[in-house]
Amino acid sequence: MKTSSVGKASETTTTTDGNIPLGSLESPSKTGPDAQILRLPFKGNLLLNCAKKWLNWIACLLFLPLTIIGRLVEAFFAIKQRISRHDSSLEGKVVLITGASSGLGEALAKCLYTEGCKLIIASRRYTELDRVKEQLLGSGLRKGTIYPPVIIELDLQDLDNLADKVRTILGVYGYVDILVNNAGISYRGEVTDTTLEVDAKIMNINYFGTIGLTKAILPSMIIRQSGHIVMIGSLQSKLAIPFRSAYAASKHALQAFSDSLRAEIHRHNIDVTVINPGYIRTSLSLNALTGRGDKYGQTDETTESGADPLQAAYEIVIAIKEKTQELMLCSLFYRLAVFLRAILPNVYFKLMARRAAKSKKSR
Repeated sequence: MKTSSVGKASETTTTTDGNIPLGSLESPSKTGPDAQILRLPFKGNLLLNCAKKWLNWIACLLFLPLTIIGRLVEAFFAIKQRISRHDSSLEGKVVLITGASSGLGEALAKCLYTEGCKLIIASRRYTELDRVKEQLLGSGLRKGTIYPPVIIELDLQDLDNLADKVRTILGVYGYVDILVNNAGISYRGEVTDTTLEVDAKIMNINYFGTIGLTKAILPSMIIRQSGHIVMIGSLQSKLAIPFRSAYAASKHALQAFSDSLRAEIHRHNIDVTVINPGYIRTSLSLNALTGRGDKYGQTDETTESGADPLQAAYEIVIAIKEKTQELMLCSLFYRLAVFLRAILPNVYFKLMARRAAKSKKSR
């Protein structure tokens, strides 16, 4: 037996077994004895969920000693490697530094010039590169053989002309021993207020431009079965914070690429070093992009109180000499924060949520 029921929006035919034809805009009656109530799957019992969370915490605590032991083992082999390495001289090495017109890049140029390297300094700003060159030549930092730095105007966004630029670079000395990928741009903004063009620009400079240059130079290193690629990443590749999404994403991508690259080219006697600095007193935040693509134009307090660029550059040069695979160039506080992110992610997420809310109020 069929009963007809007419709704305001459509006519619905209901059978005695409670089935509703497709296309009906009305819900089945929940009062009839034969009505079948649709129940969405529940995500589990509350007690079971609590038990799972406690088990996760217990697992983290159990793995904590293993993590500490692993770090101690790493430290032991690092010290052993440092003691056993005899020839760490960079004298006469051909070194290409991108982003060498200011900040950490300029400081690296000074340190590597002092080491007696044959420098090729690259940046978008030719005038500033010329200033760096003249300062190096007139500084008296180098006591032995002097190799005047070679200037190359380079824009990492210009991917179409990158191959031509690399041919020019390789034409200077015929090869590059050490590539220091330092050029990059930072960002300050909220995800919801950031245009996709800004995300793309930051990714193009910090990631695609950097790996494009690396891939273009890499074949010449493989032919010589020798080379060293240094990636200047960021602490935020390990520890993303609010209002840095585009920047953190680009550095995170660079970290992942470098880890894969290191494994693949190990057989060619080519080393990969990733440097993840914390805050350094440079103009990085001053020149950062906002969500709309404007210049941020401010120096953050954390940047203002950051490490001295020359001291940071000195530690990076040591890492290059020792062929360190990865260096966290930051204070103990930030190292502990990275450790917290790995061991107790939920605690870290809550802290970052509070930080985001606090920063939002202060704006």
